[in-house]
Amino acid sequence: MTASLNPEPDQARPVLKVGQDRAGHWLVQDSGGALEGRFVSRAAAIGFARSELHAFAGAVIVMAASPLVATISFAPVQPWETARDHRKAA
Repeated sequence: MTASLNPEPDQARPVLKVGQDRAGHWLVQDSGGALEGRFVSRAAAIGFARSELHAFAGAVIVMAASPLVATISFAPVQPWETARDHRKAA
């Protein structure tokens, strides 16, 4: 009898972490670095994480045990960072 080999190694399930940063903002981050959001409440963060489960096959939601570190800046957008409207007025 020949053993069956799995052509692809087991892959870890995606994780959506919900927690607060050191400033007390609620964040949702995925383990792959493709998703991050900041929310006004725990309920809003969990609701968002649940709504994103469809985009991450097999994902689980976990509450972070330690403060999360934001990977994107939540600083106000500067005027030079916005898209300009290049359409000419008629």
